[in-house]
Amino acid sequence: MTEASSTSWQSQPHAIVERDGVRYTLLGTAHVSRVSVEAVEDAIGSGAFDAVAVELDPQRLQAITDPDALGKLNLVDVIRKGRVALFAANLALSAYQRRLAEQLGIEPGAELKQAVALAKARDLPVALIDRDVGLTFKRASRQLGFFGRMKLMGSLLGGLLASDELGEDEIENLKQGDMLESSFGEFARSSPQLYATVIAERDRYMAARLRESAGEAREVLAVVGAGHLAGLAKHLAEDTEAPAQTRADLEHAPPGRSLRWVMTLITLLILAMIGWGYYQGGAELGRQLIKEWVLITAGFAALGALAALAHPLGILAAAIAAPLKPIRPPGISPGLFSALIEANVRKPAYGDFLALRDDAGTLRGWYRNRVSRTILNFMLTNIGSSIGVWVAGLRIAGKVFS
Repeated sequence: MTEASSTSWQSQPHAIVERDGVRYTLLGTAHVSRVSVEAVEDAIGSGAFDAVAVELDPQRLQAITDPDALGKLNLVDVIRKGRVALFAANLALSAYQRRLAEQLGIEPGAELKQAVALAKARDLPVALIDRDVGLTFKRASRQLGFFGRMKLMGSLLGGLLASDELGEDEIENLKQGDMLESSFGEFARSSPQLYATVIAERDRYMAARLRESAGEAREVLAVVGAGHLAGLAKHLAEDTEAPAQTRADLEHAPPGRSLRWVMTLITLLILAMIGWGYYQGGAELGRQLIKEWVLITAGFAALGALAALAHPLGILAAAIAAPLKPIRPPGISPGLFSALIEANVRKPAYGDFLALRDDAGTLRGWYRNRVSRTILNFMLTNIGSSIGVWVAGLRIAGKVFS
């Protein structure tokens, strides 16, 4: 037992699985518990293990060891490469963790951070066995329909902007569960698709990674959330598929029921109605329908940008780009143009990146910080543009078939 530890790791939830000449000790922890930190210190300090694995991926490890990790991303690249939703989700998770830290007086994931630090100090191999959080989020969102995705984003935003302290029941659930599941709120517990992706899939994934990363080690300590203990032990003992194949399967992001194709189909239907209007009602009706399309789509996109307090040039760009939807390449949205202008005209200062984690915890902070406001600009402009397409379609249909 180390000098700083007062908790025996054997007194904490754990499981031992022997496979292929390796004994895996799975130590179940609570991500918001000082006792779990002490248990990790005791286990590694005992000298009984020759390798350590933790429930982290490289991105999450960077996030808990470098508070400014999110701020070091290239914002323009995030926008251009279509990673805005993932960036926003990471901001929400970061803000949720900050809220927990302030209320409970301990940094979420402190036991994982300590496990990595102690293992490195003792020159023990460290394996990061969890799946990339961005991939987990992508697989979860792609298995949900449109309304499911909206509920998912609502759960994230609800947790992000909530100001009330967590209740005792919620804290207790967090101690027994998983950080990602808790950050998704009640929706994670009521959605079988989300639960399968956020919890069950990661149990399989981590079991495969443990088998892959053991190397020459014969005594491996795996520090994981208590909510993963039973599932991970089961998969580690029983799975027969080659771990590389399991990992490849669970790293694949299947095509989702993309809203983009739905919107494309609606746009084609609207164009067909405009063409029918020309054929049936002549040039005058055709011009009226085109005017309706331009004004409505441009207006709603501009309103979305305005709601994000975008720069006037960004609002103008959104209004110009929205009516061009039928000829825009896939993935090139009004929000992209508006957000790129915002990021270049109102370039975030160094202080915006430093304050990003704190500002992401309040709605006012999202508008105050130039980084998060650019993200809002992208999202609200695209939401406004999509609403505009629906409204324009209804208006045009009403005139054509009246």
